[in-house]
Amino acid sequence: MTKYIFVLISICVFCSVCFSQTKPKTIAVKKTVDTQTILPALKSSPAFAEISLRRAELRAEVESLLVNYTEEFPKVKEIRFELDVLNRELNRLLTVKTEESSKLTLALGKIIIRKAGFETDLWDLRKKYNDEHPDVKRALKKVEIFENSIKDILN
Repeated sequence: MTKYIFVLISICVFCSVCFSQTKPKTIAVKKTVDTQTILPALKSSPAFAEISLRRAELRAEVESLLVNYTEEFPKVKEIRFELDVLNRELNRLLTVKTEESSKLTLALGKIIIRKAGFETDLWDLRKKYNDEHPDVKRALKKVEIFENSIKDILN
């Protein structure tokens, strides 16, 4: 079942990359992630594809969990949080100028995904411990390191 979902997601990402090249070059940037109005250069970037793949995997996982659990189930809440982080990061990518779209590499997409995972871990740790706890400090440092890497690439 997982193989079929992965293949379907891959085909969708491939099709979106192919079709994005036929759309007009100037599209208004919105504050929320709307895949119909994203700049073509962004939509066809490796970073966008990688983040889209991760979002699709997370959405599929949530849907499969919701068959047996409610929205209050801890794993569902955790996945929803990570999806929110990824959506914020996609909104951030929308601010990249078209002429700088070459910065949106696969590596950047992977860094953003890893940062989202670390932010989710930090969120989970903060529910259990205060900010002075060593585990929270370590998680915070990881998020900070990945955030600095993203800033270095985008600036």
